[in-house]
This record gives sequence, structure tokens and C-alpha cells, in this order.
Amino acid sequence: MLVDQEQIVAARIDWGDPVRSGAIMGAKLTSKTAGKRRGTARLADGTQVLVDSLPREATEGQSLLLAITRCAIAERGRGKLAQARPAPPGATERAGPSLFDALSAGSLPVRRVRPADGSLDRLGWDELVEQAVSGHVGFTGGSLDVSPTPAMTVIDVDGMLPPAQLALAAVPALVATLARLDIGGNIGIDFPTLEEKAKRHAVDAALAAALRHWQGERTAMNGFGFVQLVARLERPSIAAHYQRHPARAGAQTALRRAEAIAAPGTILITANPALRGEFSSEKIAELTRRTGRQICLESDPAIALGAPSVQALTP
Repeated sequence: MLVDQEQIVAARIDWGDPVRSGAIMGAKLTSKTAGKRRGTARLADGTQVLVDSLPREATEGQSLLLAITRCAIAERGRGKLAQARPAPPGATERAGPSLFDALSAGSLPVRRVRPADGSLDRLGWDELVEQAVSGHVGFTGGSLDVSPTPAMTVIDVDGMLPPAQLALAAVPALVATLARLDIGGNIGIDFPTLEEKAKRHAVDAALAAALRHWQGERTAMNGFGFVQLVARLERPSIAAHYQRHPARAGAQTALRRAEAIAAPGTILITANPALRGEFSSEKIAELTRRTGRQICLESDPAIALGAPSVQALTP
């Protein structure tokens, strides 16, 4: 979490992907598009990746060293393979940096916190997760609805204010949401329709000013109120992950809440049966190590995926 004045202004989550951006990995080229510099390759563990910027002399079956530029992205009914390009000369195999290491390499101070510290609750992490799960982000006078799709993340602006006033009011919330939910790639913003060019230009100017530190490209608002943003995509957004993997998201919430329990006794996690497969033996062992207590799991189909119950059983 990037925190400023006790507010989460940006967030990123490490989902534990085995093939992550920044890794250097050996692979074998399995296909190459005729006349192009693109193809597919297979990593040592069998994972398929898309490869760009191949040397013209590269041939199928050739071994090569790849730099991973984007992790795989799972979507409803399909998935996008990880992306890579040939590693620079002199590179050697290495794992991608952890989230902590990647952030520590920047200019801002970084420190670790744990659920038991209370920082996550105090700073409003549950609110951020709720925004990711529901896609609903409220602001004074209106709301944003964030919908990840295979083609792009679509953000709809809605509210009761006059159209031009609503569009301008949405700009700060929109820019804040991009950072808070780690949204990149293709982004389509559906503002209210503004027939007057002057009003559209006013929204364009406000958006340009708000995005002055944002790395990406932006189109001007068209006559239907649509604006497109394009930024580098290295990982799924927090909204995409929570909405596409509700069971995994629910399990993560349960584990975090369990670690934060201060009362003594065995920790009981009661969750929807669909979450059972997400509580791997490794995750339970890690929770046991962190809390020093026994963990019990129970299933209840009446409990929503995202609302597991966590409590301490008094000895």
C-alpha cells in the first residue's frame, strides 16, 4: 500500500504467480509466426508464454533465455498467456522480484506490516477490497462502476448531477481509483454524453491535469462521452482478480482476518464450501506459524463467498 496522510492512495497485490514480471527464464521456442518476430515458447515447467521481438534468425526448437514482461492473466472462459522477450546479452536465469523487493528498489521508504498490527484495518483495507469485489466506487454526487472485461477495463460514470458537472466531479475519483485498484492496460471510461464541445474540452483538460504523473496515453472525449486510456499492463488489476476469483479472494480475506485475531484459543474459520480448495495445507501451515495456534476449518453453504466467519474458540 502507498499511504499518504493515513489514506491508501495506491495498492498492489502479489498473487504468488510462478511466472512473474522481471524473471529471466530458460525456454524452448515452440512456434514462430512466418515473417514476424513473434511466437510462443515453453518454459522448463511446461508453461507456455508469448514471445515478442524475436531475432529474425530464431528457429522453432531453439533454446533461448527470456525476460518475462507480463504474468499470465486468467479471465472468464479464457486466459492470456504470460508475455516475454529475449533476455538482454549477459543475463542469467533468476526469479522475478518479490513485491517487497520491487518496491524497495524505488525511492520511497518501505516497511512490512502484518494483519495483527492493525494497520490494514485502520487504513481502510476492507473498504478497498469491497470496491474491488463490487466494482462500485462512490464519490460526492455520483459513482464509478469498474468492470474488467477481456478487451479492457470499463469504468462507467453515473450520478444525479447535471452531465457536465457529473463528469468533472468524477475525474478525481477516477484517477484515484486507477491507482488504488492497480488498473492498467486498456481502460475505457464512459462519461455522460456532452453535446457541447466546450464542455467536452473542459473534461479533457481536467483529466489531463489529474493524469499528469500517470504513465500512458489518452484519447480526447468523443461525442458520446467515451475516453480511452492505454497504459502498460504487467499484471491483472486488483478489481480483475477479486471479481474473477471470488473463492480465492474470500479465502485470502479469511486468512488475513484470522491472523489479526488477538483473543486466545483455537482459530475457527467458517466459510462457504467453495472456498475449501483455496485453504491449501501450505497456507494453513503458514497461518499456524504466524499465529502460533491451531486452525480449524468448517463449511457452511449459507455463508457468502466473500464473508467468511473467523473467531477464536476459548479453551
